[in-house]
Amino acid sequence: MKRKINEISKKTKEEKEKKEYDSEEEDKALENINIEESDSEDEVDNNEDNESDNENEYEIVQIKKDKKQNEDEEEEDEDEDEDENEDKEREEEEEDIEGLSDEESEEELDENYVSSDEETDNTLNNNSNSEETFTTEDGRVFTNPTIPGVLPREVFPEINPVYDSDTSDEETENTIGNVPIEWYDDFPHIGYDINGKKIMRPAKGDELDKFLAKMEDPDDWKTVEDEKTGKKIVLSKEELDMIRKIQGGDFADGYDPYEPYVDWYTSKVMETPLSAAPEPKSRFIPSKWEGKRIMKIVRAIRKGWIVPGKKKEEKPRFYALWDNNEEAEERPNHIPAPKLPLPENDMSYNPPAEYLPTEEEIEEWKKLDPEDRPKNYLPKKYSSLRAVPAYDKFIQERFERCLDLYLCPRVKKNKFQIDPESLIPKLPDPKDLQPFPTSLAITFKGHTGRVRSISVDPTGQWLASGSEDKTLRLWEVVTGRCLRIWKMEEPITNVSWNPNKMFSIIAVVAGDIVKLINPLIASNEVQHNTEEFLKPHTEIEKSKHVEWVNPSSSETKNGIRQIIKFEKNVTYISWHRRGDYFATVSPDAANSAVLVHQITKRQTQNPFKKSKGLVQRVQFHPNKPFLFVATQNYVRIYNLVKQELIKKLQTGVKWISSMDIHPGGDNVIIGSYDKRLCWFDLDLSVKPYKTLRYHKYAIRNVCYHKKYPLFASCSDDGNINIFHGMVYNDMLQNPLIVPVKIIKAHEITENLGVLNCEFHPIQPWIFTCGADTNIKLFS
Repeated sequence: MKRKINEISKKTKEEKEKKEYDSEEEDKALENINIEESDSEDEVDNNEDNESDNENEYEIVQIKKDKKQNEDEEEEDEDEDEDENEDKEREEEEEDIEGLSDEESEEELDENYVSSDEETDNTLNNNSNSEETFTTEDGRVFTNPTIPGVLPREVFPEINPVYDSDTSDEETENTIGNVPIEWYDDFPHIGYDINGKKIMRPAKGDELDKFLAKMEDPDDWKTVEDEKTGKKIVLSKEELDMIRKIQGGDFADGYDPYEPYVDWYTSKVMETPLSAAPEPKSRFIPSKWEGKRIMKIVRAIRKGWIVPGKKKEEKPRFYALWDNNEEAEERPNHIPAPKLPLPENDMSYNPPAEYLPTEEEIEEWKKLDPEDRPKNYLPKKYSSLRAVPAYDKFIQERFERCLDLYLCPRVKKNKFQIDPESLIPKLPDPKDLQPFPTSLAITFKGHTGRVRSISVDPTGQWLASGSEDKTLRLWEVVTGRCLRIWKMEEPITNVSWNPNKMFSIIAVVAGDIVKLINPLIASNEVQHNTEEFLKPHTEIEKSKHVEWVNPSSSETKNGIRQIIKFEKNVTYISWHRRGDYFATVSPDAANSAVLVHQITKRQTQNPFKKSKGLVQRVQFHPNKPFLFVATQNYVRIYNLVKQELIKKLQTGVKWISSMDIHPGGDNVIIGSYDKRLCWFDLDLSVKPYKTLRYHKYAIRNVCYHKKYPLFASCSDDGNINIFHGMVYNDMLQNPLIVPVKIIKAHEITENLGVLNCEFHPIQPWIFTCGADTNIKLFS
């Protein structure tokens, strides 16, 4: 084996020398490439010199090789002789050890090993000292080679190999890192080494091979397998002791937990501190980054993102609702679940005869609803207990019992000793809030159908009413006389008088036609202004949504001055305060549900391109260029000058039925079909200031008085509710709303009661009309 190793080492040395020689030639060739600018004669001379130098160097290398071969052969012979001598000495030592005791043998072995180590060290020192050395002036030692061409090398002092082993920087064979080894189960290799080459999986035998190896190997019980390399590692005594300590709950590395405590830091001030450096400047200057952090928190507090001192919300604590163990946990005071009642005599399978019901009682019991029955069973008689059938409502009763326990928890509540009168708000006496209508004054009879709408002229002398009998009647307020009657083609749904006192015009809605009528009852001056205002035009502007038509001669004699035809039925008319404009509502007309008309120019405008709901009412602001549009659930306020939405009132009702604006313009009331009356303060909020519920059925109309602090609502329950609603000029004082009177106005016919109501423009009177075909005045 040694000869083979020596031959391999010789070959490797020869290959290295050839490579060095070839590398020297390459370096010279590279030098020649860099010197291309020299003359041709110089190049020839240089080449000749180089060739001679190369020949000399090659001869020197051959001489070196011959010397090294001779030295290697001599060393091989010496090594063989030494090996033979060592084998003989070991055999003699083993024979001597067999006759000695265990302790003596161990001591002799240690001595022999020590002597052998010393001999090897001496041989190494002798080999290193065999070369001649010389020392320079600065104390450095160099070798003095005898071979020509070999440079001297520096000789360093020997390194002491005795040191504590440290495996922290050892390189692991498998470099896959923190990767599960199961990922390599399907591959023939188990990882990669430091050079990136695959580490093949070691061969593993079957269970029989493992058993035989286990029986033959005495160290199998302390052998573990490395997962990453697949190699078997035999644990040392120190490692086994460490494992035993860990299993026993002791310190693995021999740490003594009971060693005396060393007080490194005491309360006594040291005379010589650890550091006598002066305090740095940064400890006396406020930190820039801490300041930024503090300002960030301050901004968050100002914006409300952080609430200092906010208490954490307590999470709900769960407990057994019907548990009778009071000491289990803290919980609110409660009453335990009631026990089921004990059975009575009539629950017996063989009850006495007086408990058995008769046939009449059985029929009455069946007619009653299950909630109204005194008992949910009927007593029956059976001959024996075996003949009693199964109870058909057992599961239903158990389920209801569970619902009672789950949905009806009983909690003790302390009763408060409160005087009921203290809960009633203190309101002024209604006598102090007079005048307001209290009693019936006049009844206007003449209509044969339901009176849908009424309207009073601005002077308060005349009253116009429209009914489902297709007639428009004009009444004198003071006497109650019917002065004129106009017949229409369709039932009249709305009547409205022009609010301007300079004109006398009635707008009547009958189906899809709106007619403007001059009643011919005003003074000469007003009559002249009205005729000039309603003078028919020869040129009529065409509109997409309506058609302006001139009345016929017979209609003009009857007072009809202008006719407007719509595509769909019109339900409501609202006048502008100047009297030249009026708005109409036709909910079925979709995008053209709201139209604004000008009488003097006979012009119609559609202010909205798209409808935002089913429009119910439209009204102009009494002082400002605002338009109120009430849909089914919301009231939108538009600025006609800026042509934009200002506010959107959230009513909170299901269906708006009517709307009116306070004469001051800052308050609005709405009525709904779900029996609610909402008062809005436009300066306060978009939500109702107060919601009133005094009616039992749907509210049909609401209205303000133009001079007195009164407003009213009428409903299908046949009643009119009169309220005192005082609005103050002081912005800090809220409106005062007090109900003062409930008037039973009309009888309910076909589930309809009072259909409309309106205050007198001057007096504290109110006009009402209902489904009973009557019109009444209350003063």
